[in-house]
Amino acid sequence: MAEIRPSDQRPLVTVYGRTGSAHCHAVRDFLFRNDVPFEWVGLHTDVEARAIGLDSIGDDRLPVCVFADGTRIEHPTIRQVSEKLGWLRDPSLSEYDLAIYGAGPAGLSAAVYSASDGLKTIVIERWAVGGQAGSSPKIENYLGFPRGISGAELADRAREQACRFGAEILIAREGVRAEFSAGKRVGYLADGTKVVARAAICATGVDYHRLALPNEERFRGAGVYYGAGASEAQLCVGQHVVVVGSGNSAAQATLHFSRHAPRVTLVIRGDSLKSSVSGYLIDLIYSASNVEVLTRADVTALEGRDVLEAVVVTNSQTGTQRRIETHWLFVCIGGAPRTEWAAALGVVRDPAGYLVTGPDLLHDGRAPDGWPLDRSPYYLETNVPGVFAAGDVRHDSVKRVASAVGEGAMAVAFVQRYLSTG
Repeated sequence: MAEIRPSDQRPLVTVYGRTGSAHCHAVRDFLFRNDVPFEWVGLHTDVEARAIGLDSIGDDRLPVCVFADGTRIEHPTIRQVSEKLGWLRDPSLSEYDLAIYGAGPAGLSAAVYSASDGLKTIVIERWAVGGQAGSSPKIENYLGFPRGISGAELADRAREQACRFGAEILIAREGVRAEFSAGKRVGYLADGTKVVARAAICATGVDYHRLALPNEERFRGAGVYYGAGASEAQLCVGQHVVVVGSGNSAAQATLHFSRHAPRVTLVIRGDSLKSSVSGYLIDLIYSASNVEVLTRADVTALEGRDVLEAVVVTNSQTGTQRRIETHWLFVCIGGAPRTEWAAALGVVRDPAGYLVTGPDLLHDGRAPDGWPLDRSPYYLETNVPGVFAAGDVRHDSVKRVASAVGEGAMAVAFVQRYLSTG
């Protein structure tokens, strides 16, 4: 099996590997999410493995990446792939006006508006541009795209736009801790790189929740996937796909897989999709002949040896169980923010870990304890002056692409005020 994406471009890299391998999935997903044209060659026999210089289909050197210039890297890390693509670079400046953490819709929007306003801007993204939206196969309710657009394409356009205005974007680089002192917002990346800025926007979004089942981590990337799974759809031809979740992401994933797989099962906890899914998606789901919706249900067990082979779905009302043979389970059940760094610095979070900003910080109209300025925090500002939050990571945000884009732009307006007046 081979897949090239985008199909009308010459691949920059050919990836040889096994379907069901977590490492192969990680490389494939990274390339797909970053809109890198690549060819996926699935290996199924020892003969095919030996044809590319390996011992067997179980060779630890898989995946093998062969780049357009002939360079071959066996069992590459994401960092090695990034370096070969020319993405692994250090910050070009010793200090920036604004550092943005996260390159989802909110972070990319902030980068476009910040850089176009002339601010020295850097964006740090730990995985791929687009965030969760980048994994969406098709966004149909975003203003200006009446026929819809894939999350990866939307993100790539935004990335290009931000870079054209002069923003720097560091891919596959994760911030691990921060320091705030003397008007500086200093972020330290996992590789020790230091990013200094006068202001910062946290737009890191959320990570999908896990099912909290035995064997789940063992099957991660080997049958269990998190998010809409756009990078995997063409590998599901002839397969039964199971999707868990009752939001728009799960609904979009279900419809996308239905175009490739002969059968798709959507598992939801509630008794209907009406309260959490857009009406047009509901209509499309129930009109698809190869889609079934299991209500009041949970995935309660995962079965298999090296890869996922089956899931058990339990009806929460009757206790009835159903075993579904599948190698493809996609989990879209909401998320949690990665804000551990904030707790260590005294940045206020709500009980779920989301960053609290603006009016939500006030108590009886008074600024939060320790607030050092005469003014109240700006609308998207945390309890640390000059540190802002935008998008899904923010307390009580609207979980939509359009609102994230709007918050990114709005946050830059407040950054400008902060930099000019404090």
